[in-house]
Amino acid sequence: MIDALGGSSVGKCPVMHAEEATVSVGGRAAARAGLGLAARGRQPGGTPQGLAKGTVGARGAREARGAPGGAAGGPAEVNEGLTHLAYLYDDERDYLSYLSAFAAAGLRNAEPVFVEVPGRRAALLRERLGGESPLVRYGAMTETGRNPARLIPELRAFLDEHPGRRVRYIGESIWPGRSVPELCEATRHEALLNLAFASAAVTIVCPYDVTGLPASVAGRAQRTHPVIARHGRTRAAECYAGRGVVPAECEHPLPAPPAEAEVMGYDTSLREVRDLVTMHGAALGMAADAITNLVIAAGEVTANTLRHTGGGGTFWVWHTGAEIICQVQDQGWNADPLAGRRRRAPEDSGHGLWVVNQVCDLVEIRTSRAAGTVIRLHMRRAGP
Repeated sequence: MIDALGGSSVGKCPVMHAEEATVSVGGRAAARAGLGLAARGRQPGGTPQGLAKGTVGARGAREARGAPGGAAGGPAEVNEGLTHLAYLYDDERDYLSYLSAFAAAGLRNAEPVFVEVPGRRAALLRERLGGESPLVRYGAMTETGRNPARLIPELRAFLDEHPGRRVRYIGESIWPGRSVPELCEATRHEALLNLAFASAAVTIVCPYDVTGLPASVAGRAQRTHPVIARHGRTRAAECYAGRGVVPAECEHPLPAPPAEAEVMGYDTSLREVRDLVTMHGAALGMAADAITNLVIAAGEVTANTLRHTGGGGTFWVWHTGAEIICQVQDQGWNADPLAGRRRRAPEDSGHGLWVVNQVCDLVEIRTSRAAGTVIRLHMRRAGP
């Protein structure tokens, strides 16, 4: 159960009720949290006014302009860095009101806006904003975000296209209907946003459907976002875990492969691995390009074993009704949580995980110095 400000009534995160003070916003008084976090309430008609610009404290409290109601004007000067909040919404009216106001405020300040949400709501937001603007881009969250590891590079590219300017991003990577592995990897993505864009001039709003998502999933937002917004009010997330910290339940070991999975060891040649993937995909009637992509991904991951560890590894392949799954396990360890989420220069090495994330529908990684590394690759058996 999620409380009125987004806190879990069954977890250990008590609701923080901000002390009220008043500041002038656009010539009118507005409520502000005593923590230095804007909590401005609603404008007439129910549109939340949002956040003001500034810095993040140790608990994520912020004076940050960035959500609905920002002052109009010319291009906003770049500030200290990231504003990242989870927006907990109850229904479509709430959703469209808040997010269209957030985007419109950015456009009034000549801030480029990147909107990436699933399903029909992208079209509804486009309609709300009215017409086309060279400052607005709409991404394909349902497809690109199927593997959440592809989202950070996409946002980084958008920032790079607008150097010296603050940008706004609406990214809904967690939505009802996603599988349990997808939800955990999307939660990992939300946590890593704080690390990947710590010093970037970007305001990120991540919508969460609190009526459609399990309470445990929506509750994780308080650990991966410094700021929570709901019902037009904002507050510091009291249980924010810190920059790049992934909730523990998304770091648990992966379930063992099923008994019917085909398994083999490898230590020198990778031809047998590639042949096994090819045969398995062909037996399932998968498209040739999908088989090729999975062979490339399996080859990259197993090649990393031979390149970076002193021994070989173990490879599994199996399928469900919807997808084919490959798993690699070895004794290597990757200490970089953003591995595969940063595009390297062509002349640099270390492109393997980047390629794997681009071609696979989902990639799960568990790695530690003690247990080694397990990488699980998911590929849909049929197209979207």
